[in-house]
Amino acid sequence: MAYDADNIFAKILRGDAPAFKVYEDDHSLAFMDVMPQADGHTLVIPKYPAENLHDVDPDALGATIRTVQTVAAAVKQAFEAPGIMIAQLNGPAAGQTVFHLHFHILPRFDGVEFRMHARDMEDFDKLEAFAERIRAAL
Repeated sequence: MAYDADNIFAKILRGDAPAFKVYEDDHSLAFMDVMPQADGHTLVIPKYPAENLHDVDPDALGATIRTVQTVAAAVKQAFEAPGIMIAQLNGPAAGQTVFHLHFHILPRFDGVEFRMHARDMEDFDKLEAFAERIRAAL
């Protein structure tokens, strides 16, 4: 499959679609997942146009992973989470639904189950409040 420059994450990068931004640098962008599996569910994407892990320039991937590490620490602190899960899916069979490379950062708590992936839109005021908590922890 060729990279689709009209996927929702490409639109967010161009400013053609809104996002609750948490962090941005020259190489990557972090923002709240609008259909989160847990409170604080944050996404990190490279600005490089890659469909998945197999298509990304290694330097762009390295810069993106640095952002994942930085933002994951802030999510952990902001939500006082005892654990953080990082997920990255490649291809429809793996559950990838947006075909722009992205990493999921999910706060984890003992005994708390995830909500279903990509099912229910979260309240935007709640997402903005979560984004502010993470930005404050950066």
